[in-house]
Amino acid sequence: MKSQGAIVKRCGCLNPATRRALGNGCPRLREPDHGSWYFHCSTRSLLGQAERVRRGGYASEAAARKARDEFLVLSRERQAGRSWTVDRWLRYWLSTRARIRPTTKMHYTRDVERFLIPHIGHLILGDLTSRQLNAAFTQIAATRNRSGQPQTPCTLQHVHTTLRAALNAAVREGLLVDNPARRVELPARERPLAQLWTEARVAEWEATGQRPSVAVWTPAQLAAFLDYVRDDNLFALWWLIALRGLRRGEAAGLRWTEIDLQARQLAVVRQRTTAGYDVHEGPPKSATSRRTIALDRHTVRIVRQHAERQRQQRAARTGAGKVCHDSGYVFTSPDGLPIHPGYLTQRLRLLVDRAGLPPIRLHDLRHGAATLAHAAGADLKTIQHQLGHATIRITADTYTTSLPAAQHKAAEATARLVLNASNPGTAMRHPAGRGNSAAWRPTAVEKTKPADDTRAARRRSKTKDRVAPKGGRRRARESG
Repeated sequence: MKSQGAIVKRCGCLNPATRRALGNGCPRLREPDHGSWYFHCSTRSLLGQAERVRRGGYASEAAARKARDEFLVLSRERQAGRSWTVDRWLRYWLSTRARIRPTTKMHYTRDVERFLIPHIGHLILGDLTSRQLNAAFTQIAATRNRSGQPQTPCTLQHVHTTLRAALNAAVREGLLVDNPARRVELPARERPLAQLWTEARVAEWEATGQRPSVAVWTPAQLAAFLDYVRDDNLFALWWLIALRGLRRGEAAGLRWTEIDLQARQLAVVRQRTTAGYDVHEGPPKSATSRRTIALDRHTVRIVRQHAERQRQQRAARTGAGKVCHDSGYVFTSPDGLPIHPGYLTQRLRLLVDRAGLPPIRLHDLRHGAATLAHAAGADLKTIQHQLGHATIRITADTYTTSLPAAQHKAAEATARLVLNASNPGTAMRHPAGRGNSAAWRPTAVEKTKPADDTRAARRRSKTKDRVAPKGGRRRARESG
């Protein structure tokens, strides 16, 4: 349904008594330079519903009529782009995101509600420009986060990623011809590298309370932690994350059917993640996260001990008349139900504090697993598969921190390579010739053998010239 609508002239004057807009009832509208022209018409939205469209700000009636006619000949998608605000499109886009992960939708919703709608929601989608977006991100960068600090480049990058995804969808739907978010300039995002808790960093943290954003323990510190939590019900979980690099959600979602102790391996086929406080169980983070992880014999013994402890606790709870569920999960609460992933984060923080060790996050144990595997001699491709990374670049740039022992070993090996290549008997010296100071020549000792070989070759050549074959001289005289 399309209606030619109407062309009207309006202004922003207010009634002095009621303070309401006079609209098209202003007596000054007859003046040529007072007010502006609008058009409004009826059309169908993307959802097939009838809706009223009004656009204004035109300098003349002819300009408003021309704009209306151009609008009515557009496709339904292009009409939506010219009439929908960014606010309306973002909310519509969020409502259609049915196949993304709950955590991803939560982050999208946060970015839309907190940053994008307040700063660009009032703009017309089809008129959006990169200049407007750059100005909006400058305003967003000046706001404060929950800690009272300016927004970080990481936050700006996340908001930009959400906006690009929303506008890419508008391009696919035909509302936009181009995505202006592609030309937005943002401050560089520095990817934090894992820092090792050396003695100097530990001393600085104890004195100032400042700590690296991403930090990993040394092997000695990790061993001290594992020794401290040996009697903890989740000891096997801390061990698997610290040595085999499981993600928090992968460990929380691990089931006994996915562990083969005879073959010494476990399969990662699901994860339990949180969106707010709600828990969502689904496939791993990516296709490469679905993987099989090898287990060493000591880890197998630890998992067997955990299974036996779990059976004993279940029997004791059932014998006491308490409810105990056989959920099939490897790591459970006392009632047998799977553990809330958020509890693991809180529990680790408490245990680390009690053990008197420098603080790390739960995800830092995963960083440490990559570091340990790298120091033990595993190649990056093996570590990439162990951690379930999509590309080896993530493994190399983020998840491997060389331990001091490995760095010293590499330094000694490099120096030894050069020292072994040098020959003390072949000393080098600068040539005495003028104009050739950049070249190097071997000493007289090195020249002896090649010179003797050359003189011997000349003698053999002269001998061959003097010794002619039989009849050779006779034929030469006859021919002469």
